[in-house]
Amino acid sequence: MSEYAAEIAPVINVAHVNVHASAAPALTDLAATSGLTPAYLYDLRFTLPLRPLPRAGLATLYRYASDHEHTLRRHLDEGTLTEDGDGLLRLTGKGLAFVHRLYDLHAAAVGRVWAGHDLAGPAELVGRVLDAAERLPDGALELVAPPYEPEGAGPGLRLFNRLSVLRYHRADAHAAAWEAAGLSATEIVGLRDGPERAGIETETNRRAAAPYGVLSATERDTLYDILLKLI
Repeated sequence: MSEYAAEIAPVINVAHVNVHASAAPALTDLAATSGLTPAYLYDLRFTLPLRPLPRAGLATLYRYASDHEHTLRRHLDEGTLTEDGDGLLRLTGKGLAFVHRLYDLHAAAVGRVWAGHDLAGPAELVGRVLDAAERLPDGALELVAPPYEPEGAGPGLRLFNRLSVLRYHRADAHAAAWEAAGLSATEIVGLRDGPERAGIETETNRRAAAPYGVLSATERDTLYDILLKLI
């Protein structure tokens, strides 16, 4: 199963990135016309409409970044997020309206990039994998799963959203692997290719493999083949 996790991870990444790339021009226009910062509204569109996010969770979701406070302050100043006395971040009505416009952009992008493909099947398969994925304590996945799906979302948008959130399971697996190797986030970013990095990638694949076991061998092959066609 580790080999499968290693093989499907880059396919998921490319399928995910292609939709983002297609939506990028429209996102630029939306940010310009609305005067709002996409940032966390864009990145966390699949969790903020459902649940508050602890401020401390930003450090987990953005393990390799250091500008959390600056970005958060922009959202608070623009009135798209609020923070209560317990440090919980919530979307405002203004923020939610922006998120729904983001979903419209992604629905259109999916319609362009994945046109002509059966998307209901893979959306269901990815949903099952996501349901089976372990939520590690203090991990990223527990902050973003299950994902928010707008009412009436089509299969393509559901697939895109579920792939987006599933990537956090592998991110947690990777973090657990480099932490077990005694490295910090800064150190893993700077680690060159070699035996140590290869070992961390092997351990990442081992940890990331488990939820794919919920699928039969035929279903795993089907999911891989369909996602490969999407790129």
